[in-house]
Amino acid sequence: MYKLTLKIAWRNLWKNKVFSLINIGGLAIGLASCLLLLLYVNYEWSFDKQFQNIDRIYSVYENDRMSDKVTTNRAYCTPSQLAATAMQTIPGIEYTCRLAESGGLFRYKENSFNKKIIYTDPSFLQLFDYEFIKGNPATALTAPSSILITEETARVFFGDEEPVGKTIKFDNRVPLIVTAVIKKLSANQSHQFDMLMSWSLLEKERPYFTRMDWSDGALNTLIQLKDKSSFAAADAQMRKIFMQKQNGDKYIEFFLFPFEKNHLYNSFENGKLVGGGIDQVRLYLALAGCVLFIGCINYMNLSTARSEKRAREVGVRKTLGSSRNAIAWQFLIESLLLSFFAMVLAFILLEISLPWFNDLLGIHIAVDYHSYGIWVALILLIINTGLLAGSYPSFYLSSFIPVKVLKGFSGAGKTSLPMRKVLVVLQFGFSICMIVCAIVVHNQMQYMNTKPLGFNKDNLVQLWRSGTLRDHHKLDLFKGELIKSGAIVAATETANGVTNNSVSTEKIGWPGQQKNEQIKMQLHFSGYDFTQTIGSKILLGRDFNRAFASDSLAVVLNETAVKTMNLKNPIGAQIRNGDWGQTFTVIGVMKDYIYSSLGTKVESVLYFYTEKDNADMLVLRLNPAVNITQAIEKIKALSQKLNPDYPFEMTFVNQQMAEKLHDEKVLSMLSNVFGGFAIFISCLGLLGLALYMAEQRSKEISIRKVLGADMKNILILLNKDFIKLVIISNLISIPVAYILAVKWLQKYDYKIEISYWPFLTALILSVLIAILSVSLQTFKVAKANPVDALKYE
Repeated sequence: MYKLTLKIAWRNLWKNKVFSLINIGGLAIGLASCLLLLLYVNYEWSFDKQFQNIDRIYSVYENDRMSDKVTTNRAYCTPSQLAATAMQTIPGIEYTCRLAESGGLFRYKENSFNKKIIYTDPSFLQLFDYEFIKGNPATALTAPSSILITEETARVFFGDEEPVGKTIKFDNRVPLIVTAVIKKLSANQSHQFDMLMSWSLLEKERPYFTRMDWSDGALNTLIQLKDKSSFAAADAQMRKIFMQKQNGDKYIEFFLFPFEKNHLYNSFENGKLVGGGIDQVRLYLALAGCVLFIGCINYMNLSTARSEKRAREVGVRKTLGSSRNAIAWQFLIESLLLSFFAMVLAFILLEISLPWFNDLLGIHIAVDYHSYGIWVALILLIINTGLLAGSYPSFYLSSFIPVKVLKGFSGAGKTSLPMRKVLVVLQFGFSICMIVCAIVVHNQMQYMNTKPLGFNKDNLVQLWRSGTLRDHHKLDLFKGELIKSGAIVAATETANGVTNNSVSTEKIGWPGQQKNEQIKMQLHFSGYDFTQTIGSKILLGRDFNRAFASDSLAVVLNETAVKTMNLKNPIGAQIRNGDWGQTFTVIGVMKDYIYSSLGTKVESVLYFYTEKDNADMLVLRLNPAVNITQAIEKIKALSQKLNPDYPFEMTFVNQQMAEKLHDEKVLSMLSNVFGGFAIFISCLGLLGLALYMAEQRSKEISIRKVLGADMKNILILLNKDFIKLVIISNLISIPVAYILAVKWLQKYDYKIEISYWPFLTALILSVLIAILSVSLQTFKVAKANPVDALKYE
C-alpha cells in the first residue's frame, strides 16, 4: 500500500515538473532560511550550557537603590570580601570565586604577545569543568606564580615544546610558571581568555583589592550551590548582606542571577528583568517561522489551484472504493515527499550560505552531522513542514463528491478560491510586514550612526599605557615628540578610555539636594586637554589646566549632571563625594557627549582630574592635515623607540562606536536578506497561480482578442485580481507592522519618528513586484495567437 502511494506521489510530482520545481524551490528557500536562523538561535541559546554544573552556578548582581529609580549592575559590581562572607554566612553554597578581566604583555625568550587575562580563585576551575590537556585543575592556580593557558596560547608561545613547567614573564618583570593547558575555548562561552592567573597575584599587583569598601564594585563574584533547590533561600540571604555589613543601609542590594541566563537575559529596568538578548533571539525565531510559513502557503495555493486536474482522479478513486482518509493520506505523502526533496536542496543552499552568514555575524556555526539531535530535528522539520503544507490541500481535494467532479468541474474549483485568496493575502501580508520592519530597523540604525555624538570621533585613537609609557616623564616626552612631528594635534590621558563607563556612585552631594535624594552618577577620570582632544566643548567655565594647582580638588560636570542637580549657577558650587570623603569645586560644564550606548540618554557625569600614574589609556587626536597612514607610522615608530619591549597596539574610537551598533546592524541585514527571500517565495507563488489561471483562461482570452480586445485590456483583466489581493495584504499588514515597529523602538531613548515612507515604500514595492511576477506569464498568454487555443473548438 505504502509503496503504491509513494509511486503515485512520485508520478504526480514528475508529471507536473514546473509546479513541482516552484513548490520545491519555495520550500527549499524557506527551509534553508529557517535552518540558518535556527542554527544561530541554537548557538545563542547554547551559551555556557556545555558546563556540567551550569544549573547550579549563579552570578552576583547589584541593585543600586536611588531616590528616582533602581539601577542593576551586572559586571564589576561586587567588593572583594563578598565571596568569603557569602561562603561563611549562606548555607548551601559549595564554591565561591572572584574574577576580574584584564590584559597584559607576556614574554617567552624573544617573543612577546599581549594576551587576555582572567584573575580568579582556584575554585573557578571547580565551577567550570574545562577540558584539561595537561595539568591538574585542583592545583593549577594554587600558587601566586602559577598560570593556566589555552592550547592556542601554548602553540603561540612554545610551538611543539612541552609548555608545563616553562617560565614566562608577565609585564617584563613577574616570572610565572605554566601549570596547566586546557582545550581551545568554544566561542559560545561568556568568559573568553588566553590566560588564567591567580587572584593572590592580582592582590599583590593591585593592593586596592585587599582594602575595598562594601560599596566598591570592581570585580565579579560567582557562586555554586550544592543544590539548585536552595536558590530562593540563598538569594534572600544574599540580599541582606550589604544591610548587615553597613549598619542597616539599603541603597545597595546584592542578589543571585542564574549564570546560564547571563548571556541572553541582560536587560533590567528599575531592578526587574525585562529581557535583553532573548528579545533578539525571539525576533530571529519569528523571522524563521515567517519565511517557512510563506513557503508552506505556496504549496497550499498551487496544490488547490490545480484541483481541476486532480478532481477526476479523486472521483474515480472514490467510485472504486477509496475512503476520504486514504485519499487525504495520498496527498499528504506527496507533500512529505516534496518536503524531503526541498530539505535536500535546502541543505545545499545552507552549506553554500554558511560561510557568508558566519562572516556577517563574526562567529563560527557549522552543522554537526554526527549529532543525533540534528538528524532528529531535521526529520521533525521535514514531517512538520510536509504536514503543514499538505494539510489544507489534502483536506480540500479529498472532499470532492464523485458525481459532481465526474460530470464536470464547474463548481468544485470555485469552492477553494476564497481560501486561496486568503492564503495569498497571508503570504504577502507576512512579506510586507517584514519589509516595513526591515526599513524601520535600517532607518533607526542610520539615525544612531549619524546622530551628533557631542564629540568628534574621527581621527581619534587610543593606546594602552604599558611599559615605559607608565612613566609620566616618558609619557610627556612621547606626547611632545608626536605633537612636534605633526602626527597629532592634542593628547590626554583617561582612566578607562573615551567610549567606556568608568565607575559610578550614588554618594554625590550638591547644594540644594533634597533629603534622602540619591542619584547614580558616572565618574570619569582624565588629564589635561581632555575636552580639546576628544573634540567636545566647555559650555561654562574651563577644563583642567596646568596653571591651576588646585585642579586636583576640582570637578567638571556635564549638562545632564547640572540639570539633575538643578544648579542655577554651577561654577564654584561645592560637590561632595561621600565615597572619598572629599569636597570638590565645579570649574566647568562640558557639553553632553554620547560615549556608551548610542540609543540611550546620556547619564550624569562628573569629570575628575587624574594623575598620570593612575591613567591607563592615552588618547590622541590625529592631525587632519596629515595622511592617516603616515601619522600612524610616526606614532608606531616613536612608540617602538621609547617602548621597544611592548608591541604597538592602537584602536580607533570611531570603530569602537560602530561596534556598539553590532546588534542593530545584524538585525538590519538579516531582516533585509530574509525579507527579500520572503518576497521571492511569495512571487513564486503568484507566478504559479498566474501560470494556472492563464492556462484556464486561454480560450477566454483568445475569444476576447478575436472580438477586438487589445493587449492593455487583457493585461489589466489578468492582473487586477492579483493586485487587489496585494493591496488588501498591505491594508492588513501595515497596522500590524506599525505596532511591531513602535514596540521595538520603545527600548531606545534616541529614536526615529515613524513616517509614512516605510509603509508607502512597502506598498509600492509589493505591487510592482506582484505586477512583474504575474506579467511574466500573463504577457505571454495575452500575446499568444488566438488560433492556437480555438482551432479545435
